[in-house]
Amino acid sequence: DEEEDYMSDLFIKQDVRPGLPMVRQVKEAIQKEEKQKEANEKNRQKSIKEEEKERRDLVLKSALGNENKGFALLQKMGYKSGQALGKSGEGIVEPIPLNIKTGRSGLGHEELKKRKAEEKLENYRQKLHMKKQANEQAADQFRIRFKTKQEERKMEGDLRKSQRACQQLDTQKDIDVPKETWFWIEPEEEDKKDEEDKEDECTSSDLSVSEKLHTLTAYLREEHFYCIWCGTTYEDSEDLSSNCPGDSAADHD
Repeated sequence: DEEEDYMSDLFIKQDVRPGLPMVRQVKEAIQKEEKQKEANEKNRQKSIKEEEKERRDLVLKSALGNENKGFALLQKMGYKSGQALGKSGEGIVEPIPLNIKTGRSGLGHEELKKRKAEEKLENYRQKLHMKKQANEQAADQFRIRFKTKQEERKMEGDLRKSQRACQQLDTQKDIDVPKETWFWIEPEEEDKKDEEDKEDECTSSDLSVSEKLHTLTAYLREEHFYCIWCGTTYEDSEDLSSNCPGDSAADHD
């Protein structure tokens, strides 16, 4: 080959922008690969299954002719091509389609797969249902605990209110010592009590808040004719029983 003349017009007119020669090479390689694929596809020998499928599709697409014995018998009985089967023409027009089995699985395999899928779906639904029930039960328990806690706080407030009222009424009657140590609100002192006093406190704390409130309410009504729910001191027991609705918060609601 002759040496290229770098000063010639042919060399100067060539497109030498960066990247363009590479793009051209890629396009040529892709086109060459596509042509090779087409040639391979044409030269490839079809498998036995593919040939059988092509022959079967060709036969199924073609209509039955007079050479078919079944079709000839139908024509003798008055059947015409395109007509529905049956005496009054209520039957099918198109032949029953073929359901060709191509896999190697045994008979009933599809039904087994379907049944397993349904069982799996049913198990999933049961798990969701159980999870939903567990969440609802947890929410109910939380609401019950929250309500119980609120009721306990309310009873504690009512107990403190009753203790203050009891201390005030006892003091007005010149009662220096409460009937029970917890009938009055204990003052917060820095000095500690004796061991015996501590034991008495432990014994009194054995009662629940509800029991303490009930006991103190009864004492205020019997001793002072006072109802903490009404906030009223009555003249006597008769006045209390006739004008006070009851001895609990529920009776006054």
